[in-house]
Amino acid sequence: MPIPVPARRILALALFAAALPATAARLELQVGSSYAESHDTDVGFVEAAFAPRPLARTGFSWSPDVSAGWIDGRDLRPDGSRFARYRPQQAVGLVAAGARFHLADPAGRLQPLFFSEQLAATDRVSRALSSHYQFVSTLGWQARHFTFALRHISNGGLHRPNTGETMAVVGLALGT
Repeated sequence: MPIPVPARRILALALFAAALPATAARLELQVGSSYAESHDTDVGFVEAAFAPRPLARTGFSWSPDVSAGWIDGRDLRPDGSRFARYRPQQAVGLVAAGARFHLADPAGRLQPLFFSEQLAATDRVSRALSSHYQFVSTLGWQARHFTFALRHISNGGLHRPNTGETMAVVGLALGT
């Protein structure tokens, strides 16, 4: 009996999370909704942020940050444009690595705010993500066991079309 596609994606993300080193300071399971081409779709990510380090004398700290995720396809018909070869029906998987930045606020009031920048590779392309390389920018807030973030994934105009994916995700942090 074949495993349904959503179950395969969840299984793949769980295997990725299990393979992460135990040195991850924060492991998050994130779900949400992405908006592109006037339609939304479901997304899921596993993200690991490692121990924070001071960023010189800037008042910021940074953490290595890795993630894996998927963006479901959309039930759209191909248009007649020259970009019709990009199928929005296909789900896109990605892996990404970069850094998560925090304000090193001694009072701790702004510490939960973070900005993350990552480089990503995708397993296939779509009209929104038309190349196998992407930039992932995230602005978020994290509590001890909870995260809320706004994320944009795009190739930065290096390949057309370049609509990108803009999403809101909520996450549950494990083992913190």
